[in-house]
Amino acid sequence: MPYNFDEMTHRRGTDCAKWDETAEEVIPLWVADMDFRAPQPVIDALRRRVEHGIFGYAHVPQAYFDAVCSWFHRRHNWTVRPEEIIYTTGVIPALAAALRAVTLPGEKVLLQTPVYNCFFSSLRNAGCEALDSPLLYGADSRYTIDFADFERKAADPRCTAFLLCNPHNPAGRVWTDDELRRLGDICQRHGVRVIADEIHCELVMPGHTFRPFASLDAPWAREAVTLNSPTKNFNIAGLQVANIITPDPLLRRRIDRAINLHETCDLNAFAADALIAAYNESENWLVQLNAYLWDNYRYLQDFVAHELPQCRLTVLEGTYLAWLDVRPLGIPTRRIEAALKARQKVWVNSGTLYGTEGFLRINLATQRSRLAEGLRRMAEGLRELSAQG
Repeated sequence: MPYNFDEMTHRRGTDCAKWDETAEEVIPLWVADMDFRAPQPVIDALRRRVEHGIFGYAHVPQAYFDAVCSWFHRRHNWTVRPEEIIYTTGVIPALAAALRAVTLPGEKVLLQTPVYNCFFSSLRNAGCEALDSPLLYGADSRYTIDFADFERKAADPRCTAFLLCNPHNPAGRVWTDDELRRLGDICQRHGVRVIADEIHCELVMPGHTFRPFASLDAPWAREAVTLNSPTKNFNIAGLQVANIITPDPLLRRRIDRAINLHETCDLNAFAADALIAAYNESENWLVQLNAYLWDNYRYLQDFVAHELPQCRLTVLEGTYLAWLDVRPLGIPTRRIEAALKARQKVWVNSGTLYGTEGFLRINLATQRSRLAEGLRRMAEGLRELSAQG
């Protein structure tokens, strides 16, 4: 079934944070949320659930676990057993539980900046200290791992965990098997537990292949904690569902205990039905989505080359979040973000949110015409700011 991703969807007034937290005239290209209708099988499943008319406490059926296991085996050749899965309300609650299960307050956790901003707050809430091993930004506009620095940081006696982001938000990398193996080997040498946030795992651009960290054939893979969810990939974040996967039964018990302590152990009445429909019936929608996102990225490439030639666009391998290097402009990105939002009525994120100055994050998951208008406003604003000095 062909889907029309160009269809404009008016989202304001629907309690959608992306649209309702700003003024009517602002084009929101900030938070990682898509402007596309969810797959029709998901909508149909939710409609059937609504028509049932009774919304008591949710029961998570065996079909839920079967759908997760089937999806990852079919798509990524990763064998997950139902008993290895712990469900919860989102990847951030899952991250909080995993951190509390594998770290103690005062310990250090490795990050690779720039990185998803909620990593920082989750670490603080767990009483841990961020230990940064910055990614290297090359002349080819791609990020790579500084393995020597990463190993030095992993060797710190207070470092007990590493938060892997794959695909990486906002650097746009889909880490290769070799890169993942080198990270896993380093972490094993130094007794560092890997927590892999793989929420964007299905949003992969042509020529790249996502590999679940825990699917690799290595001893440390069975000790990893994987966090995933259909929410980013199928635009159902508001339904609040995620899974924590680990083969280690002792670690699962500790994570399950943390989830129960923080009361995030139950799903809502719609989450299981949505996940089952997404994983069992919506793969064709996802294939078409990735093609549309790739075309949006190519449109952005052409736009930057012609309208913002002094800036550099980072190579996008995965996610729908473009990362634009505006350092040549010499303008603080928080100032850029504020000015674009106030004057040009377009909202993008400053790189400082992700631990790196000099970059802007742009959400490409919107209709092409809306993206084009947002980029036009953005280029106009950047030219004005550059002229002001």
